[in-house]
Amino acid sequence: MYTISSGFLEEVKGLSEMQGLIHIYTGDGKGKTTAALGLSIRAYGRGLKVALFQFLKGTDTGELRVLSMLDDGRYRIYRNQEITKFVKDMSPAELQQTQASIQKLWDQAKKIGVAGDCDLLILDEIMAVVSLGLIPLEKLVKWLQHKPESLEVVLTGRNAPEELIALADYVSEIKAIKHPYEKGVTARKGIEF
Repeated sequence: MYTISSGFLEEVKGLSEMQGLIHIYTGDGKGKTTAALGLSIRAYGRGLKVALFQFLKGTDTGELRVLSMLDDGRYRIYRNQEITKFVKDMSPAELQQTQASIQKLWDQAKKIGVAGDCDLLILDEIMAVVSLGLIPLEKLVKWLQHKPESLEVVLTGRNAPEELIALADYVSEIKAIKHPYEKGVTARKGIEF
């Protein structure tokens, strides 16, 4: 069993003084959110406060069941409960409702990030939100340019715009070489969700 060292509090204090960088996990392969969540677990394990915003995911997933067990208030999850299907399958009324709920989440993410209520802010599927025109790219870029200096930010999703890539400190592209979906295998509980 792992025990926390006596210097843990001093270590956490030092972490809060580091410069916050911007990470991008993009590409057409599986694992962008998984990579972001792995980083969040590492940050949480080192005493940092994490805020995870999932803009286009509203269904139950295995990782959320585990993350909800972290009940000391340092890991907070904000999800778009309105999302139950892909945007491409939504009616105009559903899309309008989704856009309103995404805007509400975005406003909350900006507020939490600026207020210093987290050390690591994850904006999951923000690339899709931008490419769908639900949040203007210019607004995201401007906010990132003026984010608090110590705030670490992770952006996930396919097709990262060049403006965001230029702004980021880390950019990882996850490339699909082979995927079982191509053979008709649908999402499996515990693996894809």
